[in-house]
Amino acid sequence: MTSTRTTTSSALNTRKFILATDLDGTFLGGSEEDRKRLYDFIEANRETVGLIFVTGRDPKFIGDLCSENGVPWPDYAVGDVGTTIATVSPETGVAPIVHLEEEIAARWGDAGETVRARLDGHPGLSLQPTDFRYRVSYDLDHETFDASACSIVEEMGHQWLISDNRFFDVLPDGVSKGPSLRRLVEYLSIEPGRVLCAGDTLNDLSMLECGLPAVAVGNSEPSLVERVAHLEHLHMAQAHGAAGILEAIRAFDMHDLPKGY
Repeated sequence: MTSTRTTTSSALNTRKFILATDLDGTFLGGSEEDRKRLYDFIEANRETVGLIFVTGRDPKFIGDLCSENGVPWPDYAVGDVGTTIATVSPETGVAPIVHLEEEIAARWGDAGETVRARLDGHPGLSLQPTDFRYRVSYDLDHETFDASACSIVEEMGHQWLISDNRFFDVLPDGVSKGPSLRRLVEYLSIEPGRVLCAGDTLNDLSMLECGLPAVAVGNSEPSLVERVAHLEHLHMAQAHGAAGILEAIRAFDMHDLPKGY
């Protein structure tokens, strides 16, 4: 199944509602019926609804997901755990916005090779094969992981992130989903109160904490729930994945939804 984006004439800052969502477990989570309801709502309301993917996934994954799997094309993407900020379209794919990434690139430098060398063979870490631009990512074996990797990363002047007890990311210091999303929202002159952030794991924490309206979907990992439970601007959804997003749109009254949604 393929997806084509409805052509819109309105800039993102004129649309009533912007969904800024994580993918795995969130926008791609829940039942097939729930996902279809959310995706159909977005496609039917492109003039008033904007879509930003905020994900740990890389640009190739995002392009393949939308072109081959019937997922709505976003307008923009904050990918690679916040180290990519890009425009997205079926015609051009995922195209980084260079001037928004300048600070990210400067903070990272050419650190990839050094990070990989320092963590080569480290217990519990398996290097992911993708050649990321401004991060290094590993699959994590929680049983054998040696936490000294965290100190090694900090000594190199970078930050580490463990999410879902399965992934270990090394990122430029101060760079993550939340700050990069705020940079994009400011660049696009979007009113912050129109943006709903949605996530489910600890790599979504900075996005859910960044002050924009937010939802932790019902299948969120317990470590995330514990960290965000006190946030007044966050809705703790009961429903999972896509249904949790729809629940939050209703709870915040951010956009009219069809009867039965």
